[in-house]
Amino acid sequence: MDNLDRIDLRILQQLQLDGRLTNLKLAEVVGLSPTAVLARVQRLTKEGYIVGYEARLNPLKLGLGMMVFVEVLLDKTTPNVFDQFKAAVQVRDEIIECHMVAGGFDYLLKLRMSDMAAYRAFAGTVLWQLPGVRETRTYAVMEEIKSSGKLPLPH
Repeated sequence: MDNLDRIDLRILQQLQLDGRLTNLKLAEVVGLSPTAVLARVQRLTKEGYIVGYEARLNPLKLGLGMMVFVEVLLDKTTPNVFDQFKAAVQVRDEIIECHMVAGGFDYLLKLRMSDMAAYRAFAGTVLWQLPGVRETRTYAVMEEIKSSGKLPLPH
């Protein structure tokens, strides 16, 4: 982050707020010419500060109103078991996040399902069949208080 100046941080902040912001509008907000802003955005992308753009969808409208977190404990913690598990979760769209964690279990999964019956079916046919899974603990979300992909940037 050493090579980011105040303008770069403002560009990143504005794009986090609205990824569809036009280059012209972004230039107005940060006080640079459109050409200079475009060059900065291209550099920030090339250097990996910006990794992509996506639309945030409403899970309720799409019939995916149930969020579930699952702790996964593997039976072995060897590189090949980790690799097999990682490959298996990559192809499941229901698993929207997967994090290897330190502590009492190996992975934390975040899933989106239509309802508890759908989760139960998924658990039996997919989750418990993932490579190396020894034990799982499920936490169904009762209320989503805050959900954001925005990163806290210095001002």
